[in-house]
Amino acid sequence: MAESAIHDFHAHLYFDPEEVERARAVAEAAHERFGVAVGHFHQRPVGPHPRGSVQLTVPTDQFGDVAQWLTLNRNGLTVFAHAETGDDVADHTRHVVWFGPSEQLDLSIFGL
Repeated sequence: MAESAIHDFHAHLYFDPEEVERARAVAEAAHERFGVAVGHFHQRPVGPHPRGSVQLTVPTDQFGDVAQWLTLNRNGLTVFAHAETGDDVADHTRHVVWFGPSEQLDLSIFGL
């Protein structure tokens, strides 16, 4: 079966309440360096994400550079990155990359 096209990537920086400023610094640095869009800083789990998080939206042509940068500059935060194809289940289960320890997502929002 052929896979769908990738529209962009989402890189979610996970943080606990005491790490929010560290997450803000990483997100701001990524925005300054790559121009990626920075979403809302959720202080609690939202959607399938198990902790507080902020989403960076990364164009496909920048993902390799952003991924390399996050590998070295995530400042100890866990990053969950996934393709955005329009297939939410696949995008959150098969089309994923973890930087740091992987965490359990709440996939029940997708009917799983």
